[in-house]
Amino acid sequence: MADRAAVVRRLGELFRERGYATSSLADVTAATGLGRGSLYHLFPDGKPQMLAAVLDDVDAWFEREVFAPLRDDGDGIERMVDAVDAYFRSGGRLCLVGRVALEPVDDVLARRLAAWFDRWRVALDVALRARGATADDAADLAEETLAAVQGGLVLAHATGDPAVFGRALRRVVGRYPRRPSRSSRIPAPPAAATSPAAPPTT
Repeated sequence: MADRAAVVRRLGELFRERGYATSSLADVTAATGLGRGSLYHLFPDGKPQMLAAVLDDVDAWFEREVFAPLRDDGDGIERMVDAVDAYFRSGGRLCLVGRVALEPVDDVLARRLAAWFDRWRVALDVALRARGATADDAADLAEETLAAVQGGLVLAHATGDPAVFGRALRRVVGRYPRRPSRSSRIPAPPAAATSPAAPPTT
């Protein structure tokens, strides 16, 4: 029995590099090492089900590593930058969602792709406002960040220079409000001779 998770990852890399619409059944077979019967067993609805499984996998990773930390973690912006750089291999790996979004897709898939970008934009907007950005600045920076990521990846791929991606990302991140220092985020307790020492933070 084929490992479905491993097959989904291989399909993701195939669609990322060759595109979803242009990947033939022969391409899918070569990428996964599975025959038609095994592929049908895993994905009875064919290529649309394969893409749905790949997008589910991408969604789960970004929700865990990027979107949730941005919404809930004071260090979410730093985590986003590190996670995005690692995921896209410092500009050496295209964005699968962005790649598929450039292809002819039906309305249902188009809405799903747009919703993925919107979740990222909204989560980053929340994190930026939590750092003191105005509503207008946060909205602009969040949108510009997604544009820098997508544009940086395309330009890095087109020029063969992955460093383009890092430069594009650093330029926009350099305009973010600075993270407040711990002392400014957590007021010190009033001095008192009888006050116990503050517990260590972990």
